[in-house]
Amino acid sequence: MGAALGEGAILWVDAITREMTLFAALWFVVGGIDDLLVDLIYLARRLRGRRRPAPALAGPVPAGRIMVFVPAWDESEVIGRMLRTALERFDHPDYRIYVGTYPNDPATIAAVAEVARADARVRLVIGAAPGPSTKADCLNTLWRALLRDEAAEGFLASAVALHDAEDVVHPLELRVYAHGLIDHAAVQLPVLPLAHTHSRFFAGHYLDEFAEAHGRALVVRQAVGAGLPFAGVGCAIRRAVLARLAAMRGGTPFDADSLVEDYELGLAIATMGMPAQLMRVAEAPGGPPVAVRAYFPDTLDAAVRQKARWMIGIALAGWDRTGWGGWRRIGDNWMRMRDRRATLEIPVLALAYLSILAWALSLGAHLLAGTDPAMPSALMRGLLLANLGLLAWRLAVRAAFVGRAYGWREALWSVPRVFSSNTVALLAARRALVAYVDMLRGSPPRWDKTAHRFPDLRPAGS
Repeated sequence: MGAALGEGAILWVDAITREMTLFAALWFVVGGIDDLLVDLIYLARRLRGRRRPAPALAGPVPAGRIMVFVPAWDESEVIGRMLRTALERFDHPDYRIYVGTYPNDPATIAAVAEVARADARVRLVIGAAPGPSTKADCLNTLWRALLRDEAAEGFLASAVALHDAEDVVHPLELRVYAHGLIDHAAVQLPVLPLAHTHSRFFAGHYLDEFAEAHGRALVVRQAVGAGLPFAGVGCAIRRAVLARLAAMRGGTPFDADSLVEDYELGLAIATMGMPAQLMRVAEAPGGPPVAVRAYFPDTLDAAVRQKARWMIGIALAGWDRTGWGGWRRIGDNWMRMRDRRATLEIPVLALAYLSILAWALSLGAHLLAGTDPAMPSALMRGLLLANLGLLAWRLAVRAAFVGRAYGWREALWSVPRVFSSNTVALLAARRALVAYVDMLRGSPPRWDKTAHRFPDLRPAGS
């Protein structure tokens, strides 16, 4: 009797294991084919060699005053150095930096005020309400300050650029904005995270993701006619476009209820018929691109918190906040679906890891019982082989883009970093789901920021 019950339990374990594996394998194949299509479109575009001519960054700059918006909550450790670096580096004759702060953050206010007293190009803006609110709300405060300054001083800005308090700006980026905005409503520069030598995996996985996103994914989005989401930094929008958005939204261009105002802003501009352009311009012939660099979270907890905020805004809230692009915009809808894949991808990933444990449990049970272990069916073997091939291709493509941006050492590290990326995603999904449920119950969105670092840019030996 006991033996029969034991055999029955083993059969149940085998059946559950097969079903879990089959389900996960099917969805991985679908996701792998989805990624493969993106790769093929990118390769086809590269083979055709259709590239826009790069603007000449030397010489006169197109006329126009560019306003740089920097929202800051609890950024006293980095904001001063960021602003001084920007003032030293920006190669542009006419710009101003607006920094948004909160009245209950005196340390950040003091750090910004110190720089503003020494350079009139820095404008300290203190919001009326205590923080934190959302980054979008802080950006709206800066927009209102800009309108007041325009009315008082009798000028009209040409564009607004967005930066975070920890960004390392590129000397030529305002020049790229000025050239790019001649023909486009908005432009986005590549974002290249800085490598943490002490956090090869948790900070390093951002290198992999952004190398692909800004080297491949955004290029394909433009190729298929999809809206270009902003990264929140390294982007600039014509002032007239923001004014039009503000008129549609009751006076402010940024949605204060959004946790991913940058992502939604890019899609909103595209919906208005004025898509943005990714500007990948070499700082010199054969040199690296004009790009924004910054340290990203270097601990598991910080990475999970940041990823959770992105998941809430894009993968969860995105279904009802940004909707779809219309039945005729197939490419745009495809990309929006890819943005929201995490809602399906994360459960499948968790199921895949559980199925591995289930196979180990099944094998152990069969060894103890002295019976032959369960063997995958022909269908399952075919799916597993297909997944293996797609995974190998995916890892090779990622390594290629990481290598182009960071060199061959980081390209090699990108392969094992897949596991740290999956770990962050799984933990972030749980946190995002809890927070999203709270939002559905009426909790207001909050700026769940992480601690930031600013690199030491002093020459060696100084």
